[in-house]
Amino acid sequence: MKAVIMAGGFGTRLRPLTCNVPKPMVPMVNRPMMMHIVDLLKQHGFKDIISLLYYHPTVIRNYFGDGSAQGISMDYTLAEADFGTAGSVRNALEKIGDDRVLIISGDVLTDFDLTEAIRFHEEKGADATLVLTRVPNPLQFGVVIVDEEGNITRFLEKPSWGEVFSDTINTGIYIIENEVLQTIPYKEDFDFSKNLFPAMMQEGKKLCGYIAEGYWRDVGNLGEYHEASMDCLGGNVSVVFDGERKGDFIVGEGSEVPENKENWSGTVVVGKNARIAESAKLINAVIGDNVTVHDGAIVLNSVIWDGCTLEERVSITNSVMGSESILHADASVADNVFISDKCTIGAEASLLSNIKLWPEKIVQEGAVLSKSLVWEDKWLRELFADARITGSANIEINPEFGAKLGASLGAVVGEGAQVLASRDPDNASRMIKRAVACGLMSAGVNVYDMQSTSIPLLRQVLRSGKYSAGFHVRKSPYDKRSMDLIFFDADGQDISSGRTKAVERQFFSEDFRRADYEGIGSLYFPERTTEAYRERFLSTLDHSLIATKAFSVVVDYSYGIASSIFPNILGKMGAEVISLNAYIDRTRLTRSPEEFNSACQHVSGIVNSLSCNIGILLDAGAEKVFVSDEHGRFLPEDRVPAVVTKLYLEARKRQGNPILKMGCPISASSEMDFIAEEYGVELVRTQNSHGGMMQAVLSDHDIQFVAGTKGGFIFPEFLFATDAMYSVAKILEMMAVTGWRLGDLEDSIPHLSRISRTVHCPWKSKGRVMRHAMHASEGMERKLVDGIKIHYDRDTWVLLVPSKEHELFDVHVEAQTPERANELAEEYSQKVAQWRDNA
Repeated sequence: MKAVIMAGGFGTRLRPLTCNVPKPMVPMVNRPMMMHIVDLLKQHGFKDIISLLYYHPTVIRNYFGDGSAQGISMDYTLAEADFGTAGSVRNALEKIGDDRVLIISGDVLTDFDLTEAIRFHEEKGADATLVLTRVPNPLQFGVVIVDEEGNITRFLEKPSWGEVFSDTINTGIYIIENEVLQTIPYKEDFDFSKNLFPAMMQEGKKLCGYIAEGYWRDVGNLGEYHEASMDCLGGNVSVVFDGERKGDFIVGEGSEVPENKENWSGTVVVGKNARIAESAKLINAVIGDNVTVHDGAIVLNSVIWDGCTLEERVSITNSVMGSESILHADASVADNVFISDKCTIGAEASLLSNIKLWPEKIVQEGAVLSKSLVWEDKWLRELFADARITGSANIEINPEFGAKLGASLGAVVGEGAQVLASRDPDNASRMIKRAVACGLMSAGVNVYDMQSTSIPLLRQVLRSGKYSAGFHVRKSPYDKRSMDLIFFDADGQDISSGRTKAVERQFFSEDFRRADYEGIGSLYFPERTTEAYRERFLSTLDHSLIATKAFSVVVDYSYGIASSIFPNILGKMGAEVISLNAYIDRTRLTRSPEEFNSACQHVSGIVNSLSCNIGILLDAGAEKVFVSDEHGRFLPEDRVPAVVTKLYLEARKRQGNPILKMGCPISASSEMDFIAEEYGVELVRTQNSHGGMMQAVLSDHDIQFVAGTKGGFIFPEFLFATDAMYSVAKILEMMAVTGWRLGDLEDSIPHLSRISRTVHCPWKSKGRVMRHAMHASEGMERKLVDGIKIHYDRDTWVLLVPSKEHELFDVHVEAQTPERANELAEEYSQKVAQWRDNA
């Protein structure tokens, strides 16, 4: 049996520490991370190791050679391109021969019992075994679900919180039979998690998961690197230290250190040929080879790489200092600072928290280096929540942030690309849109500015295929002090998770390429976009039929962009319209719950007093619609999908064009199932998000309508996303076809009782709660779409969903009676609390 070490990683998120060294060779307590993997493999009997190289391969070759110095045989395969994880291993098949292999990453830190994992693999007779572990926050990893026999039943690569059905994750350590390796395509991009393992499951191969005990950490970013180093010092992971150990102090050969070490505390690791002055204080510190630490220096919870010099009275706390850098006398380094190689920090200079220094940078004597940005902590790990970035206007999301983000996106789409930009009418949105545009142009990207417009209109223009991406900046509809940046792919869909990760890598590495002078991007203003939208809008409706009904409609535009587009369209449909708030007011784009309720009451009053057919309230972004019936009653959020769905299906039936399949979120009422059954329509449940609704339409072209639970409806013949203006027009068309009134329709649909509760749940406990919920619901009828939906009968269910944005767990219940709904809500709220606390 051979071992294969995946050692080709760039270590982008570890920059600036990895500017001059590949990620597997980054030192961990003075030994390369990959050396710790070799130690582990040797410990479990592996002698023949193949390393797969790609980035800075000579650094790894020069260190390990043929492996004889480490007591192993080391061979290498150099990839000429990135073939993915499985493709890279297939590239080495000639050297692997006919052997079974254990595959492990060279840039993780672990002390798993690999011998026990191999025994498990053999005992199960598996074709492949994944080594798994449990973590508090599984979002960044592939979640794996196994049954009681250890068979893998489901994969979820980089899940959302609603898809975290377990806290058991894929560690990237695999034991694979040679016959399986033979099936991997040669010199093609092929991934274990995305391609090979799902294919094996589909073919009925024996795929098992071994849940390992012990330590495992993916050293994926700078924070993880520092924490892993401290874990080594704290004894949380079993690793080999070079040097002579006396108690908690390990000192390398040739180093000169104080005899009594009275100024040392915690665990201290000192490399070879270091010089530590008598009065230097070392507290939980890693000191590399050939480092000099002078009198009065303080090193606290920090890592100092080889060849550094720390002069008199300097201090460094909770930080990392790269090779051959110098801290001159009285300089100070605060928390979470990462200094790359060969940097010079002048005497009495101060580096404040959350700073990164790239190689060979010089900080002048007495200087205070500070990114005095309140938002720095917020963006340390990730930017995006799905396709959106949300933060405080001009504080967390400010012009500097916008320009950096634009440059990062520009690096991903590439020089010469075209990106479409838009915004809402808010001043802050205008400012940030321009900042992002500047960043894009600095990367050589041409920006096409639609100025103030709606997201649905932006999506329609993107569908033309002329642009590589798009973005929209808006004031948050929920908090007037916050703003959103929403990003789109070339076809108008929400930006993919792969692309958001690529943008984040560029943003955090700060290594984006700037265009030269001739390559700087240009700014353009596309023409006739609104006219093209209006023409397409009317071409997909029977507006002549609507005009014959002469509907009287009350519309509250919420001071948003629809007020500049929709009146003309309504005029074409012959409606008598009473318009409210039908002008753009950037100060009123966000409504509090009280203001929203007041607006609804105002619409209701006018509908009643003037005997109108319908009342409409649009959100400022023109994506959501809230509907009042002819009696001035606003339809409850959980009832709107059922009412509009029945209206839609009846209209299609009368037009002689019934549909076969539609969608709605998993959280929507069972009333939807009853209506679908009545019309013989297949109902597909989607995730509880706009993105989930869109994905259903895009992945299944038989779905002709999606009814959302939050005021959004998708009519794929017009757009694969929600558009409030089109939804209103479509409702009017359906009313014209059927002759039905919304109030009568609402009264005719059976009403189930629904209750929602929230339970406090820390981020670290969410995966555990989901695992317990999966176990408790085993054998029950359940759906795993977004959260865990447990069915008691056709109209009684419980939906458990971890909140994506807060330390909360949502419990949704529906039943025939309020008493039964209350009973289940109480029962499952208590269960969630118990599972949360049951470590």
